[in-house]
Amino acid sequence: MKGRSPTVAIVLGALLAWCPGVFALDPSLAISQYAHTGWNVREGFSKGVIFTIAQGADGYLWLGTEFGLLRFDGVRNTAWQPPAGEHLPSNDIRSVRVARDGRLWIGTTAGLASWQGGRLTHYPELDGQVIEALLEDRDGTIWVGAWAPTVGRLCTIQSGRTQCYGQDGRLGSGVTSLYEDSGGNLWAGGATGVWRWKPGSPQLYSIPDATNRINALIEDAGGLLIAQNSGITRLKNGKAEAYPFPGLEFKPRRLLRDRDGGLWIGASIDHGLLHRHQGRTDRFTQSDGLSGGAISSLFEDREGNIWVATVDGLDRFRNFAVPTISVKEGLSSSGVSAVLAATDGTVWLGTDYGLNRWRNGQITIYRKRGAPAGSRPNATGSALPDDEVHSLFQDDRGRLWVATHRGVVVLESDRFVPIRSMPEGIVYSIAADGPGSVWISHRDALFHLRQARVVNRIPWSTLGRKDAAAVLLNDPLQGGLWLGFPEGDVVYFRDGQLRASYAAGKELGDGPVHGLKIDPDGTLWAATERGLSRLKDGHAITLSSTRGLPCDTVHWMLEDDAHSVWLYTACGLVRIARSELDAWSADPTRTIRTEVFDSSDGVSNHSFAIGYSPRVARSADGKLWFLPFGGVSVIDPHHLPVNNLPPPVQIEQITADGKTYWRNLSGESPSSPKLPALVRNLSIDYTALSLVAPETVRFRFKLEGQDADWREVVNDRRVEYSNLVPRHYTFRVTASNNSGVWNEDGAVLDFSIAPAYYQTTWFRALAVGTVLSLFWAAHRIRLRVVERHQGEITALNERLMKAQEQERIRIAGELHDGIMQQISALSLMLGTARRQIPPDLDAKAAVGNVQKKLIQVGADVRQLSHGLHPVALKDAGLPDALRAYCDEFSHVRGISLSYDADDSVRDLSRGAALALYRIAQEALGNAAAHGAASHVDVRLTRSDGQVFLSVSDDGQGFEPNRIRASDGLGLINMRERARQLNGTFQLDSEPGRGTTMKVAIPFRRAV
Repeated sequence: MKGRSPTVAIVLGALLAWCPGVFALDPSLAISQYAHTGWNVREGFSKGVIFTIAQGADGYLWLGTEFGLLRFDGVRNTAWQPPAGEHLPSNDIRSVRVARDGRLWIGTTAGLASWQGGRLTHYPELDGQVIEALLEDRDGTIWVGAWAPTVGRLCTIQSGRTQCYGQDGRLGSGVTSLYEDSGGNLWAGGATGVWRWKPGSPQLYSIPDATNRINALIEDAGGLLIAQNSGITRLKNGKAEAYPFPGLEFKPRRLLRDRDGGLWIGASIDHGLLHRHQGRTDRFTQSDGLSGGAISSLFEDREGNIWVATVDGLDRFRNFAVPTISVKEGLSSSGVSAVLAATDGTVWLGTDYGLNRWRNGQITIYRKRGAPAGSRPNATGSALPDDEVHSLFQDDRGRLWVATHRGVVVLESDRFVPIRSMPEGIVYSIAADGPGSVWISHRDALFHLRQARVVNRIPWSTLGRKDAAAVLLNDPLQGGLWLGFPEGDVVYFRDGQLRASYAAGKELGDGPVHGLKIDPDGTLWAATERGLSRLKDGHAITLSSTRGLPCDTVHWMLEDDAHSVWLYTACGLVRIARSELDAWSADPTRTIRTEVFDSSDGVSNHSFAIGYSPRVARSADGKLWFLPFGGVSVIDPHHLPVNNLPPPVQIEQITADGKTYWRNLSGESPSSPKLPALVRNLSIDYTALSLVAPETVRFRFKLEGQDADWREVVNDRRVEYSNLVPRHYTFRVTASNNSGVWNEDGAVLDFSIAPAYYQTTWFRALAVGTVLSLFWAAHRIRLRVVERHQGEITALNERLMKAQEQERIRIAGELHDGIMQQISALSLMLGTARRQIPPDLDAKAAVGNVQKKLIQVGADVRQLSHGLHPVALKDAGLPDALRAYCDEFSHVRGISLSYDADDSVRDLSRGAALALYRIAQEALGNAAAHGAASHVDVRLTRSDGQVFLSVSDDGQGFEPNRIRASDGLGLINMRERARQLNGTFQLDSEPGRGTTMKVAIPFRRAV
């Protein structure tokens, strides 16, 4: 182990220097550290080369291509169409510019046009010219650089007036670039050289290769940079000088100075994109993912994104909240296994190909194999025992402990000293529990070292373990160590014994323990695959996705300088306010609020923990360093990029059944479009113009009259509705950008759907009237049918009752004329026989008794005959007949009776009268026979086309549901008589409260 590992110094610049609230590119980063998104022509993004880019006040990007003009919202592009009947001078677009008044200037290969308010304006003075450059100066004047094979022009357009220069040939074939510097000087690059056109008289400056095409102009440190195919020249104080890029060869075509001072250079051929910042230059080419090798346009939008148009597509570069340092930025390997922030401000990175040190923007690499030529050896001759570094640790003396597969070394005073008593093998974690006392979790055992010498070796089996501890943590309050295991347990070890244990799936979250952290009050936190577990005083609770985490798997936990808690989870980097975590600790049923940084912020998401211990570090400047795949990621909690620009919201078009009825593209759309009747499948396209991370834009929309509440979606820019009813609608949509800043005003569109003729109010009224008329007619017909049917039934019932009455008359006649005559003859014969018997014989008395009984039978038969055929009913009518019967009933039965009858009932038909008469007879008979009544009240009335009969007594009453079958026969007969007449029968009775019978039948006049 002789010789010192070489060092390679790579300047990175200050890593994270964002300004709060400003969302722009960090000039200290290399291009490869920015978020890059590409759209390729081969994948159908556009047709042909994109030559020029501009952005409107509404936020859209305008892309000029060789086949027309595109409008792009960061997600989808739309081909722009001029108003109906109008056209551009050519569809080959070479320059576009959006003026401060919103007018879009369009330069083509055949002339100039502008578009505003749905009107397209042509400028005949420039017909046939290739419009290479467009510029609006600080006074609002539009400058146009035009090229032609013979004589080109430089023109100004102001207040509708066009004035051109160059007809005298001094501009040669024309002007290819325009630029206004911070001093108000207007510069024009033409075929004859560089002109300072204003203020004052135009002045030509000679430059090398003056006849070489001038591709771009940009300001630089009090001078002017001039890009030509031969290179970049700087013009300062009237003198031209070379602007070298040592070690780089390229042909510059486009120049851009971003808002942070970085210089972007778009090259031709395959030289790609260059970025010059803070004294260094880096390059991004097609092999790095650029859409094409040659650059045709550069543009910075209002949110600080850099857009690059190439011959094969479009690229966007933006800041990551969490940039990553990788091999491209100088790391010895992309496989970083541990990160440690030392007390002197340096950051140490253990990789699978050497040890790396970051200090003040420089990376120094320590490794044994493959030392580059020219590296100076270590003065002691010692080196790392192996290039593959596992764990890192800094002790109380500031020494760095480096664990590799071949052993453990200590870096002190710029030399590595091996710990020869440590065996080879994987070291998972290193910790100290006091001055000079170090513990090492080795794959074979737990080693205890004092003064860098092993004093104790404890096999894992001695601790009852089959696996080695993945993480060790010193307990500063009570001494000893906390050990977290891949099998999921956490144990407390002190004085050679296990003092406490928490089991996975019981007290702890289930799965391996990835990290441990202890608070000043002794609270222990364990990062597990099923959440973040809090251990305190023998009790454990676990925070998981059920209480606010975006997912369950937690790789580590760390607190920043502002006491916010950071978790690296399987679905992103999570920031939690300490107050939120404390509130959850007090009430585990509470749901916490979190802030999540995901892949759109530069965070690499993984389901398993990467590397060894430590996996995260907080450097002296407050930045957090942690391990994704492919390098080390860094976040500065004090300077997080925030996009404070609310995204403009636009409603783009309405389509229904495959046809576009309204679109907000050419300005011809009405303020409240009207859709025809019977549209079925309606779609509304909308967008929000936040170009930083459009895939994270959130939308809220609501169709008033259809949606009951707001609906929220992410990056879904179309909503569909089916079978909307004809009416007026209002569609509202709002949106938020990638930082959660909402445009609450959003966009609003009123539209209406016309009704079909059968959906109109008059048609509905007519239909309702027709239906009601039909119902009324049907009802009348039904009433007539029912009345006729009821009449037929009533007539049939009356005929039946008449037939019954005829039968009763016949029976009464038989009883009166037959049986009564025979009974009378027998009575006379018995009287004659009785007189012939001597008075002293017993037979005389016996015959007398028989004669009396026979006379009584005759009286009964006479009464029966009279009941079967009430002669008075036929002669006097129902009121008088019923009165006569009541008088006789009262006399014979000895029961007090009151009777009241309406004389108009006299006209009642004979059948109905007879039925009421019989009902009254039955009711009076029941009152006498069963009710033991002392008084009966009979009422016969007529009202509203009905006849009412009621019989009430003050007898003992009964329970109607307990009537015996034999006793209820009379009630059945009364109810049946009433039903036959389409009437109603009602009986009310209670024990001890008498009985009331009521009958109501329709009045039918006798004929």
